Amino acid sequence: MQEITIAIDGFSSTGKSTVAKQLAKHLGYVYVDTGAMYRAVTYYAMQNGFIDASNFNVDGLVTDLPKIEIGFKFNPEKGFAEVYLNGENIEKQIRTLEVSSFVSKVAAISEVRKKLVEQQQKMGQDKGIVMDGRDIGTVVFPDAELKLFMTASPETRAERRYNELIERGDNIEYEAVLKNVQERDYIDSNREDSPLVKAEGAIEIDNSKMTLEEQFTKILQLVEVAIKQNSET
Repeated sequence: MQEITIAIDGFSSTGKSTVAKQLAKHLGYVYVDTGAMYRAVTYYAMQNGFIDASNFNVDGLVTDLPKIEIGFKFNPEKGFAEVYLNGENIEKQIRTLEVSSFVSKVAAISEVRKKLVEQQQKMGQDKGIVMDGRDIGTVVFPDAELKLFMTASPETRAERRYNELIERGDNIEYEAVLKNVQERDYIDSNREDSPLVKAEGAIEIDNSKMTLEEQFTKILQLVEVAIKQNSET
């Protein structure tokens, strides 16, 4: 059976990574979390003094881009690939609200997007890949055999993210998470370079009222149809 490329785009905290991991595991495909790649660059910028609450040294970060090496290593205990920055596992560090508050700004930098998109396209050149992010169906893989666009209400997404952070042990208020979700929506949708939009031919999935099982079942049906159609062409 021929393998395909599955591109999943959508707003923050819509469960893109969750369903992408499920699909990759079920199909035996490679999964790439592009959001983690942008978070890794953001974390690098924070650690090296290029960005904080009062400063954003874009030129400094762009100059340092050749020094940034991002990779993924599968963790058999957790069942998914964790992100590494210059050889260091930073999976936990990049999932904080502080990183979330800066990542959309970093992702809006054209030089950052160019560097990461090139890496992402190389990862998927042999197909058999599930990739999620903001511009996968529009920029990274515009010819993907299946393109999905995930959405849910800001309040629903903020509640999901809030619960994740509380379970991690973070001390955070729901209102702060909701504000972050809304700010990221605006920046992601209004940036000049590769804004978040529904790709041509993408199937929209509003999972506001779906369980994880219902979502996976629905999307798996779409995947099976896409694989069958691709095999027949």
